[in-house]
Amino acid sequence: MNSNKILRRSGIVAAVAAVSALALAGCSGGATPAASTKPTLSGKPTTITMTFWGGDARVQSTQKAIDAFEKKYPNITVKPQFTDWTGYWDQLATATAGGDMPDVVQMDELYLASYGNRGALYDLNNVKIDTSGMAAAARDTGKVNGTQYADPIGVAVYAIVANKDLFDKYGVAMPDDKTWTWDDYAKIADELTQKSGGAIHGTDQIGGFDAGSVKYWARSDGGEVFDAKGKAVLNPKSLAKMWQYELDVQKSGGMLSSSAITESFSAGISGNDIATNKVALGVAYNTQLTALAKSSGQNLVLLQPPAPKNVHPNSYKPSMYWSISAKSKHPAEAAALVDYLLNSEDAAKIILTERGVPANDKTRALIKDALAPTDQAAIAYQESVTPGKAPAVTPNGASTIETILQRYTQQVLAGQQKPLDAAKAFIAELQGEIDAAQ
Repeated sequence: MNSNKILRRSGIVAAVAAVSALALAGCSGGATPAASTKPTLSGKPTTITMTFWGGDARVQSTQKAIDAFEKKYPNITVKPQFTDWTGYWDQLATATAGGDMPDVVQMDELYLASYGNRGALYDLNNVKIDTSGMAAAARDTGKVNGTQYADPIGVAVYAIVANKDLFDKYGVAMPDDKTWTWDDYAKIADELTQKSGGAIHGTDQIGGFDAGSVKYWARSDGGEVFDAKGKAVLNPKSLAKMWQYELDVQKSGGMLSSSAITESFSAGISGNDIATNKVALGVAYNTQLTALAKSSGQNLVLLQPPAPKNVHPNSYKPSMYWSISAKSKHPAEAAALVDYLLNSEDAAKIILTERGVPANDKTRALIKDALAPTDQAAIAYQESVTPGKAPAVTPNGASTIETILQRYTQQVLAGQQKPLDAAKAFIAELQGEIDAAQ
């Protein structure tokens, strides 16, 4: 994921407990007003609250954007609350259960359904927020059961990262990523290992440690991981095919060993084997290019993952969203803040890509020239990808999907389970988590 990846993994248990507490509290949040009663700005002195997670850079840029918003709307005062990822969800669940959710909430895809299905979030189609600059496939990532509970701030797409310097060093031709197949990928990985004399491996793992990889392989086969009703509908054969592919490339020498793969993943975005030039290929989101290139010090380029002809398995992954509390006493003012953060030129120039590559096409174009070359490359890659429709939001109870997935992946790659058996067990366990959360 992004630079918060380690924090996100370490905070996952606390976050699940927090959402469980929200469920036990029976939060209903109240009903969103009907579209015919859209709220309007009062013009009176009004104070709204907002909450977000993030480090010092995010706190500083957000405060600058708030200051600019308050100049435009002098009657509206914004009181921000912030913490790191590990404490955020516990605080939000406690506030929501107590009927005191902040007006504007930074939301994550893993927990959107949990809050949306319990009526804690406002239907954003019932307030004034300009989303004309946002592709439907991007905005739809904020829908739960057809209701727009969140608007994405930033989006990313799946990619293959290739170290062109290593390709050049060992005399391996760069692939045509518009036409290559996974068989081509395996041959290239083997060639890189062989021509380097084992100094590097061709590729790191290409799936099984993040939910995005499973979505990609499922959609390549015409399937999905979840359906709109929140059921795990992943075809076990799609997951087994991904794992078997990795086992085959390991056997031929093109991919890292099981233990090396685990070590690479555990090292995080700045210490994995792509970042440290021990492999020439790997998977990532396009927005991770800058962090990887900074650590690598080499020429890293983004390639589209292999896909069946006329199939678009890639999709937008929201970096995070803005949501509004269903119990907000000032939904029009809250919407004005969200609209400003998503659409204002001033806010765009302040925040840049701190919350990801903007989902808004207009603001993304506005800031492009001010970004580092690797960020510009990430945007260029994203705009070259044709994403499929937005996948269903992760259902309540499935927020531990990556923790469960990683366990089965490690067992398969270590030879402890057969791919199809592990795939069936993974899906059963994931569905069990969903069922238990209902």
